Amino acid sequence: MDYVQSPKDADGCIFCTRPAAGDDEEYLIVLRGELAYAMLNLYPYNNGHLLIAPYDHEAQLDRLDPATQQEMLTLSTRCMKVIREAMQATGFNFGANLGSAAGAGIAEHVHLHVVPRWVGDTNFMPVLGHTKVQVQGLRETRDLLARALAEPEE
Repeated sequence: MDYVQSPKDADGCIFCTRPAAGDDEEYLIVLRGELAYAMLNLYPYNNGHLLIAPYDHEAQLDRLDPATQQEMLTLSTRCMKVIREAMQATGFNFGANLGSAAGAGIAEHVHLHVVPRWVGDTNFMPVLGHTKVQVQGLRETRDLLARALAEPEE
């Protein structure tokens, strides 16, 4: 609800403007590829909730070229591996809401969600209190994941 009720960026699409700004720390970008990148969700479902987006402004996944689609998947799986190791995640929700009818908050720029999960991570707070407790701040999570993702792949 915080996102739905918040004022929207009048300067354009966040998936275009944030990577173009070149300030990865400020905009919570943890990993850049040639065609796509990963950034933390400002309104996460869980700690470490990442958004994987192409640099190209496109609403439909099937309109992206195959190389961009492949890189989005490659970045997603790399992020999952690092989150599993760095944050001890034991599962993930992974996917996309394509179009506003499917629940996309930003329907004009396709993006994938990587949501880390842990056994027992759902408790009474979101159910009864309509409040999600984050055990780590966004900046701390960004720094942890950016450092881990900077390590060469094994």
